[in-house]
Amino acid sequence: MDSFFLAAAAIIVLITAIGLFRVLNGPTKPDRLMAAQLLGSGGVAALLLAEARGARGAIDVALVLALLAAFSGIAFVRAAVMSRRSGDEWEDLGDDPGD
Repeated sequence: MDSFFLAAAAIIVLITAIGLFRVLNGPTKPDRLMAAQLLGSGGVAALLLAEARGARGAIDVALVLALLAAFSGIAFVRAAVMSRRSGDEWEDLGDDPGD
Protein backbone atom coordinates (compact mmCIF):
# COMPACT_ATOMS: atom_id res chain seq x y z
CA MET A 1 0.00 0.00 0.00
CA ASP A 2 2.92 2.33 0.63
CA SER A 3 4.01 2.01 -3.01
CA PHE A 4 0.53 3.12 -4.11
CA PHE A 5 0.71 6.25 -1.96
CA LEU A 6 4.22 6.98 -3.19
CA ALA A 7 3.15 6.64 -6.83
CA ALA A 8 0.06 8.79 -6.27
CA ALA A 9 2.13 11.46 -4.54
CA ALA A 10 4.68 11.44 -7.36
CA ILE A 11 1.95 11.91 -9.97
CA ILE A 12 0.41 14.76 -7.98
CA VAL A 13 3.78 16.48 -7.61
CA LEU A 14 4.48 16.11 -11.34
CA ILE A 15 1.10 17.52 -12.35
CA THR A 16 1.45 20.36 -9.87
CA ALA A 17 4.92 21.21 -11.20
CA ILE A 18 3.53 21.38 -14.73
CA GLY A 19 0.74 23.63 -13.46
CA LEU A 20 3.24 25.90 -11.71
CA PHE A 21 5.18 26.25 -14.96
CA ARG A 22 1.94 27.23 -16.70
CA VAL A 23 1.09 29.79 -14.01
CA LEU A 24 4.45 31.45 -14.49
CA ASN A 25 4.62 31.24 -18.29
CA GLY A 26 0.99 30.98 -19.41
CA PRO A 27 0.35 32.87 -22.62
CA THR A 28 -3.06 34.14 -21.53
CA LYS A 29 -4.74 35.02 -18.26
CA PRO A 30 -7.30 32.21 -18.54
CA ASP A 31 -4.44 29.73 -18.95
CA ARG A 32 -2.90 31.03 -15.77
CA LEU A 33 -6.20 30.83 -13.93
CA MET A 34 -6.78 27.23 -14.97
CA ALA A 35 -3.25 26.35 -13.89
CA ALA A 36 -3.89 27.99 -10.52
CA GLN A 37 -7.05 25.89 -10.22
CA LEU A 38 -4.91 22.84 -10.98
CA LEU A 39 -2.53 23.83 -8.19
CA GLY A 40 -5.46 24.08 -5.80
CA SER A 41 -6.73 20.66 -6.86
CA GLY A 42 -3.25 19.16 -6.54
CA GLY A 43 -2.91 20.62 -3.07
CA VAL A 44 -6.26 19.16 -2.05
CA ALA A 45 -5.26 15.77 -3.44
CA ALA A 46 -1.94 15.85 -1.58
CA LEU A 47 -3.67 16.80 1.65
CA LEU A 48 -6.19 14.00 1.25
CA LEU A 49 -3.34 11.55 0.71
CA ALA A 50 -1.73 12.89 3.87
CA GLU A 51 -4.99 12.35 5.75
CA ALA A 52 -5.14 8.79 4.47
CA ARG A 53 -1.62 8.26 5.81
CA GLY A 54 -2.65 9.50 9.25
CA ALA A 55 -1.97 13.25 9.27
CA ARG A 56 -4.52 14.89 11.52
CA GLY A 57 -6.34 18.02 10.40
CA ALA A 58 -5.42 17.72 6.73
CA ILE A 59 -9.06 17.48 5.67
CA ASP A 60 -9.82 20.87 7.21
CA VAL A 61 -6.93 22.47 5.34
CA ALA A 62 -8.00 20.70 2.12
CA LEU A 63 -11.52 22.09 2.43
CA VAL A 64 -10.21 25.62 2.93
CA LEU A 65 -7.86 25.26 -0.05
CA ALA A 66 -10.72 24.01 -2.24
CA LEU A 67 -12.86 26.95 -1.15
CA LEU A 68 -10.09 29.44 -1.93
CA ALA A 69 -9.60 27.88 -5.37
CA ALA A 70 -13.30 28.26 -6.12
CA PHE A 71 -13.32 31.88 -4.96
CA SER A 72 -10.29 32.69 -7.11
CA GLY A 73 -12.11 31.43 -10.20
CA ILE A 74 -15.17 33.49 -9.34
CA ALA A 75 -13.03 36.60 -8.75
CA PHE A 76 -11.30 36.16 -12.11
CA VAL A 77 -14.57 35.89 -14.01
CA ARG A 78 -16.04 38.85 -12.15
CA ALA A 79 -12.96 40.99 -12.93
CA ALA A 80 -13.18 40.06 -16.61
CA VAL A 81 -16.88 40.95 -16.77
CA MET A 82 -16.39 44.24 -14.96
CA SER A 83 -13.48 45.14 -17.23
CA ARG A 84 -15.55 44.50 -20.33
CA ARG A 85 -18.49 46.51 -18.97
CA SER A 86 -16.31 49.53 -18.27
CA GLY A 87 -14.95 49.45 -21.81
CA ASP A 88 -11.40 48.50 -20.84
CA GLU A 89 -9.76 45.95 -23.04
CA TRP A 90 -9.08 42.83 -20.99
CA GLU A 91 -5.62 42.03 -22.27
CA ASP A 92 -4.77 38.47 -23.25
CA LEU A 93 -8.32 37.23 -22.81
CA GLY A 94 -8.82 36.19 -26.41
CA ASP A 95 -8.55 32.68 -27.76
CA ASP A 96 -5.50 33.43 -29.86
CA PRO A 97 -2.32 33.86 -27.76
CA GLY A 98 -0.79 35.87 -30.61
CA ASP A 99 -3.23 38.78 -30.16
